[in-house]
Amino acid sequence: MLPEAVLEQARVDLLDWRGSGMSVMEMSHRGKEFVSIAEQAEADLRELLNIPAGYKVLFLQGGASAQFAMVPMNLLRGKTKADYLNTGQWSKKAISEAKKFCQVNVVASSEAVNFTTVPARESWQCDPEAAYLHYTPNETINGVEMHQVPEVGVPLAADLSSTLLSRPIDVGKFGVIYAGAQKNIGPAGLTIAIVREDLMGQTLPATPTLLDYAAMAKEGSMYNTPPTYAWYIAGLVFQWIKAQGGLDEMATRNQAKAELLYRAIDKSGFYKNPVDPAYRSWMNVPFTLADPALDKPFLAEAKAAGLLTLAGHRSVGGMRASIYNAMPLEGITALVAFMADFQKRRG
Repeated sequence: MLPEAVLEQARVDLLDWRGSGMSVMEMSHRGKEFVSIAEQAEADLRELLNIPAGYKVLFLQGGASAQFAMVPMNLLRGKTKADYLNTGQWSKKAISEAKKFCQVNVVASSEAVNFTTVPARESWQCDPEAAYLHYTPNETINGVEMHQVPEVGVPLAADLSSTLLSRPIDVGKFGVIYAGAQKNIGPAGLTIAIVREDLMGQTLPATPTLLDYAAMAKEGSMYNTPPTYAWYIAGLVFQWIKAQGGLDEMATRNQAKAELLYRAIDKSGFYKNPVDPAYRSWMNVPFTLADPALDKPFLAEAKAAGLLTLAGHRSVGGMRASIYNAMPLEGITALVAFMADFQKRRG
């Protein structure tokens, strides 16, 4: 979901961006008009996240899935081992890709308990020779989220696709942060990477130029034609977040939305969330019904009530409410009211 104000501004700009005579979709990525859009977007993102000096911000393509390869290609830096924490489906995909480039040490895994919690930090078996540790703070499919940044003795690489801009973070604790845009940032097609400069420029031999952080940083993320319209929409979202009060305000809203929905699930006796309460996601709330045969009627009636895309991921079933930044509290209130009514009629 995108903020309505962003969509309205995009509509205003669609045919003629600020008197330029062009839609953003028609601009040269190297023309002064789009360069100004790109520079403003980066400046706003740096301000929102309070990104320290010594970090490059990259606007890339390929989604988080491309980063599964880019991270080892760029961060191994002559080493042959890397640590990975396995807490869900996206962790597994990152691990599978990394195995093409290095020896992967899975420091801990919650797969045996169906990814319903996060292994205790003291149980992690880290490799002292690892070049970095990769983890996925929020697993969108399983609805599991780590609310604290782990402390390790190597650079941290984090897939923040579903949590970037949902709350303040300390960028300085990370070596690499990356995020697909299609959760809290903008439309699909754009990927943001925030990379510590001292980790750049030591790629694996034969690394393609487009997958080299240093090469992309040198060209201002414009070694090739970037996803200009997605970049522009992301910039509008950054401005919208600033106007709302920044990431502190986003955190307050997101926590309140999640707590309201979890309360409704927990007290119902009809709906159930399987995740360890200490690791419940603010962004993705999976839940099941007392009788799986009611799943299809629930989805059909929810859609008729204007509550969309609630089907759970095909790998886990049930329902999943993704409640990113642009979802207002009123949306959660409407969902909770519908759930109570459905239970009353069908429970």
